[in-house]
Amino acid sequence: MDAQFLKNYKPVKHLLKDKIILVTGAGSGIGKSVSVAYAKHGATVILMSKTIKNLEIVYDEIMASGYTEPSIYPLNFKGATQEDFLKLHDSINKEYGRLDGLLNNAAQVGGLRPIKLLEPHDWESLTRINLHSPFLLTQNCIPLLEKSEDPSILFSIDHKTKAYWGAYGVSKYAQIGLIKILSEELSGEQYIRVNGIDPGAIRTNLRIHNYPGEDPNEMVSADSITSSYIYFMGKDSAEITGQNICLQDA
Repeated sequence: MDAQFLKNYKPVKHLLKDKIILVTGAGSGIGKSVSVAYAKHGATVILMSKTIKNLEIVYDEIMASGYTEPSIYPLNFKGATQEDFLKLHDSINKEYGRLDGLLNNAAQVGGLRPIKLLEPHDWESLTRINLHSPFLLTQNCIPLLEKSEDPSILFSIDHKTKAYWGAYGVSKYAQIGLIKILSEELSGEQYIRVNGIDPGAIRTNLRIHNYPGEDPNEMVSADSITSSYIYFMGKDSAEITGQNICLQDA
């Protein structure tokens, strides 16, 4: 399993038919592109983000393309509590009875600055968005995934252990540890595969905001990497777990 394999991977048309997949950060960037791609390949997508307007745009795009109708579940990770994720579990269980895939994709950088200048409230907010909330979400989705015949958990990761990446870098690095631990814990009889994709420099608002000197036209588009995300949600990756794949060097 390597980046070149994922770049060459061509999913069959109905690979995700009848799958129920929850995508966080679905309102823009990678989350939006992947959500549409999942729907294109037959999945029913639960669109999650903090901004309803953005989710409605993605919803309309999926419907206009004639794909399976998605559902919208707005939730702001910054202030989300255990109770919010318990309600999400109950809502999905009532509506669908199971979950086949979870993509933890939502993230916030919060600007680049040295640790010594990072305000404690910013540290708390960013680690909640990038680590604590994904933990709570995943924990509450595991019982739903255990009801699936082919369950998968996927993270959009980022190897940003460089100076000035602060709480974002620490929490995204912690996600890699979470993937390793989960992949081992969920490899038993009720097998759920757990993997991560580091997409690298992708033309998204998050990237442009934090790298204002880069030319967006020279970056890879989010649409161009969706096949990798499809692979880890489809049956072709059924035996793959505990992997963290970097798609590019930047």
